[in-house]
Amino acid sequence: MPPQKSGYYYPNKFARIFLDAMEEVMGKNGLNAVLHLADLDNLIGNYPPDNLDKVFDFADFTALCVALEEMYGPRGGRGLALRVGRTLFADALRGFGALAGVGDLAFKVLPLSAKLKVGVPAMANIFSQFSDQISNVREEGDDRIIYTLERCPMCWGRKSSDKAVCYVGQGLLQEGLRWVSGGREFKVDLSTCIAKGDDIGRYIIYKEPIE
Repeated sequence: MPPQKSGYYYPNKFARIFLDAMEEVMGKNGLNAVLHLADLDNLIGNYPPDNLDKVFDFADFTALCVALEEMYGPRGGRGLALRVGRTLFADALRGFGALAGVGDLAFKVLPLSAKLKVGVPAMANIFSQFSDQISNVREEGDDRIIYTLERCPMCWGRKSSDKAVCYVGQGLLQEGLRWVSGGREFKVDLSTCIAKGDDIGRYIIYKEPIE
């Protein structure tokens, strides 16, 4: 059963992009099985419309993430969630809103440090502008960026997990950083998570690319 409704929402478009990404990674039958397990049978063959109406509840998004973990186990679910997150960014979000100018030539010639300083907050701004997700970005020292989720759609109502669970966001950030940087890979750690009792979710982005 999905957790109690949160009253916080993603736009239909985000939910549709997410379901399309899940279908691309696991196939239609796999996605339908996840939707059934999440008690979201109403979405089978009936994805949300492609508009920005904020009506897709965070609790339903969380139910999808929980079902993915239950169906494939913690390890398999984590791997699939990372792939879905990467696909989510690669297929759709990179041309969205605040990131639209990141592909421009003027951006591409910036040094890497400047690309990260502009690009990571731009990713956070997409969610702040179009959804009820609260994301913030700050630098920590010379080598790290902290991306926070004060209100998280991936673990709404979850409090008793023994580990962090919001791997979709980790995959999304990994792919977003790859695109912003022009093809470099970066280490992103899921440091804290509301699902395991932490105050907020935190991703640690290491500025030095992985060679």
